[in-house]
Amino acid sequence: MSVAKKEYKRITVKTLVDMKANGEKISMLTAYDYTMAKIVDGAGIDVILVGDSASNVMAGHETTLPITLDQMIYHASSVVRAAHRSLVVVDLPFGSYQSDPKEALRSAIRIMKESGGHSVKLEGGKEVKESIKRILNAGIPVMGHLGLTPQSIYKFGTYTVRAKEEQEAEQLLEDAKMLERIGCFAIVLEKIPAELAKQVAESVSIPIIGIGAGPHVDGQVLVLHDMLGMTHEFNPRFLRRYLSMYDEMTTAISQYVDDVKSQDFPNESEQY
Repeated sequence: MSVAKKEYKRITVKTLVDMKANGEKISMLTAYDYTMAKIVDGAGIDVILVGDSASNVMAGHETTLPITLDQMIYHASSVVRAAHRSLVVVDLPFGSYQSDPKEALRSAIRIMKESGGHSVKLEGGKEVKESIKRILNAGIPVMGHLGLTPQSIYKFGTYTVRAKEEQEAEQLLEDAKMLERIGCFAIVLEKIPAELAKQVAESVSIPIIGIGAGPHVDGQVLVLHDMLGMTHEFNPRFLRRYLSMYDEMTTAISQYVDDVKSQDFPNESEQY
């Protein structure tokens, strides 16, 4: 049964928990700059993720690993200035929290103080438990991330579906319950079997946001540049493209080039 979209002046972590309790699905997209974030926020997105995927779509890196904490703060600051309704979640980048809980806390504090973000997200389960607890104890909201964790790509060696085997599935479910127990306000599940995602969503009271995790979760997230069709090399099964901006932008830019070369632009009405 579908639930009508409600109007919220400002989405908070409590709003998301209430949305799950009321059966209202949560919409989430990435954004990395002011202009795009302003459009996303104005369109009514519940959560904007300033993802370390900026490493791929903004900087052209093969993985999310190279992006730095300073760069994440720069992107997050740009997004926060545009977001008047959406909750802004900022990824802790690789290397900013894995070494020890004190380093994790310092990284999270820098993001909150210097960017104005509303919460942080980090990848992993029991192996980062102490880091998450240290951040939560400082009053900083934390979103978890389980399943395919791109920061561990060299450990896995592939971006294939995770937790298909029983042992890994059981560990994922256990990690999700642990993340709820220690105080995370939500969890992203990436690229896992739909039935397992459903089991996780039904086993915890906090929202489960899926990306390649099927329909039986509490919300969905996609990378903005992928769903708008600005990228065209990336074609996973879970991606639905709502526009073909790569083609449209290429056509528009090519037309501009032609108009400049032919001296059609600027015309009389476009000069002073």
